[in-house]
Formats: sequence, structure tokens, C-alpha cells
Amino acid sequence: MTDVQTRTEAETEHRCTGAGATSTRRCILVGAGAIGATAVLAACGTDGTGTNPNGTDFDADPAPAGSTAAGSGDSGGDSGGGGEVVVAAADVKVGGGVITDKLVVTQPTEGTYKAFSKVCTHQGCEVSEIADGQIICRCHNSFFSVKDGAPTSGPAQQPLAETKVELDGDNIVVAA
Repeated sequence: MTDVQTRTEAETEHRCTGAGATSTRRCILVGAGAIGATAVLAACGTDGTGTNPNGTDFDADPAPAGSTAAGSGDSGGDSGGGGEVVVAAADVKVGGGVITDKLVVTQPTEGTYKAFSKVCTHQGCEVSEIADGQIICRCHNSFFSVKDGAPTSGPAQQPLAETKVELDGDNIVVAA
């Protein structure tokens, strides 16, 4: 007759963790599995310090259009009747625009000025250029209209957030 020795689960666990524990194959495999599971869970977690997967941080909850957070503050002051100066009107060409610290200012038609957030609505990169009547984000090749900030091609589905601006003397200012 064969002598079969059985151990309870508590006795087996004590052998892996208690004083004088032995290195059995079961103990080593259980330990390796626990380390692997911890590594997988750590890789799937987020640290909460960054919000953009492509390396540049952006504000997932930008200030509303027309708020005091908008505008580049090129001169930092009020030019009289309007709000904060964004850019000199002479710098904004018809059919084109200028990218400032926070805004893209365009002049789609003579004397009509528009301003949009420079944060792309696709994944939060900043738009990088204006060409051929398009505001362009090169991160993922999203294109937006200089007329209304609407996406014209690329992965972006939402328009750029608009900030109301107006001409005040020789400057484009945030509308009051």
C-alpha cells in the first residue's frame, strides 16, 4: 500500500511564508505570478500628472471662449474701448492668420477677424501653421477652416473653440 500524505492549504501556505520556509516549485510559481500581475496592473494604471498621450500636456477643460484666460497678452494692456490686445491687425493677412500664445487669429475676408483656440480638438496638440485657408495641426494632420474653425479633414471631429475678437484701432482685441 502506498502512503499518501495530504496537507491542508493552511499547512502549504505556512511552508511558503513561515519561518524556515522551503523554496518549493509551487511557492516560486505563486511568487512569480504575483510579481507579474503587479507589473501588468502598474503598466495599465495612470499617474494623473499628464493628460496627453503624445507627450505634451494640455488643458482637458479649457476656459470658455471670451474668458480672461483667452488671448496672448502681447501688449498685456487694454487699448481703450476693447479688451486685451491679441495681435496687431496689420500682422493678420486676408485668407491667413497668426498663431499667438493661446489663440489663432484669422482674417477670412477683408476686415473680418476671427480667433480660435490653438489646441486641436483631436488629442490636444497645438496647431502649428496656417496655409491655403487652413489651420493645420501636424500631430495627426487635422485641418480646420480659417472662417469658422470647423474641421475640414483629418481625425478631428469638433471645431476649434472660438473666442470673440474685434478691431480696436490698429489692434485685434478680445471682445468685451
